[in-house]
Amino acid sequence: MRTVISALLAVSALLAPLTAWAQSADATGKIADVSTAEQTIKLSDGKVYVAPAEFNFEGLDKNVEVVIFYTVVDGKRMINDLEVVQ
Repeated sequence: MRTVISALLAVSALLAPLTAWAQSADATGKIADVSTAEQTIKLSDGKVYVAPAEFNFEGLDKNVEVVIFYTVVDGKRMINDLEVVQ
């Protein structure tokens, strides 16, 4: 019985990073709108991404190309990281 439990724990430990990786995504596009009041960024494809409370919107203006790394939480795209494409 201990061997079975040890094997299950080993398999779950190996697969845990894969499930976290599968849940995050990224999107590339130009900014269509920035709302600091609503803490959102809208890309030119029409999708809206919600920024965390401590997010710095400095330098993010319309037509700036960005890569947004996000996770979907309760149907909202929550920003994990953002990079400006140079």
